[in-house]
Amino acid sequence: MAETAGRVLPVYLVADESASMTPVVDELNAGLQSLHDALLREPLAAAKVRFSIVGFSEDVIVHSALSDLRNATALPQLSVRAGTAYGVAFGLLIDRIPADVRALKREGFAVHRPAVFFLSDGQPTDPGEWEPVYAELVDRERNPTAPNIIACGIGEARAETILHVATRPEFAFVATPGVEVGFAIAEFCTALTRSVIRSGQAVGGDTAELVVERPDSFRMAVDVV
Repeated sequence: MAETAGRVLPVYLVADESASMTPVVDELNAGLQSLHDALLREPLAAAKVRFSIVGFSEDVIVHSALSDLRNATALPQLSVRAGTAYGVAFGLLIDRIPADVRALKREGFAVHRPAVFFLSDGQPTDPGEWEPVYAELVDRERNPTAPNIIACGIGEARAETILHVATRPEFAFVATPGVEVGFAIAEFCTALTRSVIRSGQAVGGDTAELVVERPDSFRMAVDVV
């Protein structure tokens, strides 16, 4: 049996780029840059992670294909557009994740189950349409590379919707009422950074464990519903 090049964890940030994000998109971009800086300071953990940035509104944009962030000089800037269609984001992942996993395996890597960190500040504008697309994405019988989804809601996002998006109840978080949205964004990015680094360290230690940090100033969605 051929030796593998090691185990890696594919991580996808799927971020809401609807118009309501306009006041806080700069905070989100700053948080992503901080994540990049932190990974560069943790090269052993970063080596075990491949990272992609996807933005969605009425359409979906892959801002950064799955890659080793140690080789990136800077991360792309997210922008805002109209709409909050969840279905376009999940539809893209149905095709993209299996292709990415196949590419990593061709490079000789063993691949941990992908993780999607989903952030939205509002309710989906495609009710009744996104749910069957989501169901196909997370069905592990039909889709062997079905990801773990960690969902975080801020602003007008409802706890029951975020709980539906997360693949496990303990992966669903909503900002505490009264917390300023820009501050919640910063807390989300900090938790994302910690989760990625700690997961990379776990994979590097051969435990292949996804570590999910609850953002400060967020609470479990299951406690709200």
